[in-house]
Amino acid sequence: MLDWLKNITKESPEFWKNYQAKFDKKSNRFVALSVETSGLNPSKDVILSFGAIAVVNDNIIIGDTFEVAIPQYKYLHDNGITNDFLLESSMPKLAEPAAIESFINYIGNATLVGHRIHFDVEMINEVLDKLSCGRLKNEALDVEVMYKKLHDINDKNFSLDELSSLFKITKTERISTTDDAFTIALLFLKLKSRLGIK
Repeated sequence: MLDWLKNITKESPEFWKNYQAKFDKKSNRFVALSVETSGLNPSKDVILSFGAIAVVNDNIIIGDTFEVAIPQYKYLHDNGITNDFLLESSMPKLAEPAAIESFINYIGNATLVGHRIHFDVEMINEVLDKLSCGRLKNEALDVEVMYKKLHDINDKNFSLDELSSLFKITKTERISTTDDAFTIALLFLKLKSRLGIK
């Protein structure tokens, strides 16, 4: 059967329909997001873990977090990569379809915030495609782009560590993606204020 016909006849999962219904109104919730992947090719690499934390009314909501590891046994084994970190991690572990469903339920219609967020979005969209879903509808803001806009810089890129140092944000041990998400949330609040974003 032709791929396009297969996509038409295969119905979207219920969680995706519920997600799409949330975009009738704009949310005041931002979600700082960090995604750990096996590499930088969305069509070949896989997501290993998610870390996210909500920001509402200029406050980081510590009780509104999302953290999950995805043990990608087949991918990692086939590519000679060890899965030890994920297996030993205290993060909750879910298979990829369940992890994506939980993540979509968590973000709702929030604006996503990340460091090089468009790559993260592409990785997520690849998994959604496998589940017969559409693409993410959330708006997305990138802390690196925000910083470059603030200082009118076009010829240099900044790592998350470099941005943290520039804003004198104390480095965490970065044990999990949630640590990076928290750093992204702090950067976002500083940049949001200076750029006058509501």
